[in-house]
Amino acid sequence: MGDQSTVVAVIGGTGALGLGIARRLALAGYPVVIGSRDAARAVAAAAEMNAALGGSAIVGTTNSEAAVRAEIVFLAVPFASHAAILDDIGPVVSGKIVVDTTVPLQPPKVSTVHLPPEGSVAVATQNRLGSDVRVVSALHNVAAHRLQKDEAVDCDVLVCGNDRDARAIVVTLVDAMGLRGLEAGPLANSVVAEALTSVLIGINRRYKIDGAGIRITGTAKPS
Repeated sequence: MGDQSTVVAVIGGTGALGLGIARRLALAGYPVVIGSRDAARAVAAAAEMNAALGGSAIVGTTNSEAAVRAEIVFLAVPFASHAAILDDIGPVVSGKIVVDTTVPLQPPKVSTVHLPPEGSVAVATQNRLGSDVRVVSALHNVAAHRLQKDEAVDCDVLVCGNDRDARAIVVTLVDAMGLRGLEAGPLANSVVAEALTSVLIGINRRYKIDGAGIRITGTAKPS
């Protein structure tokens, strides 16, 4: 079970990935706040998920209010609206951990890698939010629909961030979601996971795989 004192917000929580993250964290025992630009939509999504899970751990509100209420904030938003949402929550996330799952996909060629001038979305997020926000990147290579099901997900998660303690906390959250989180170094390394998403999308299409993921081979030993 999760730490009941740690409230987690999922910004963009009514989207496919956001709903999957919220569901998995709620099942692990974390109080979850779903955020949306449309508060009514977030309230409805929270009520539906609570009914399905038989609990009341999830609430819905606006993106900015969700960020206010939480200690850890997940960003699960499209790249096209990423900057605007950062500006919305930026004033209320000082000192918090912000977990950015955003991939710089550019439709219609989503199987071709596109990266922002900063090198990765996560680095751009850190620059935009400022050094007092502990930005961590994670969950780029997990199929959203897999997280919404009661089944094991055959995928490891690369977790990058400049703050080692924040990385470790996010690895714990990823593990609680039924995945395996692996610390993958500083925020600059997030370029690997962000770019890999487009590669996996192409592999899914070519080989008709329902949600390709990655596994790090070998036996992990305590560091």
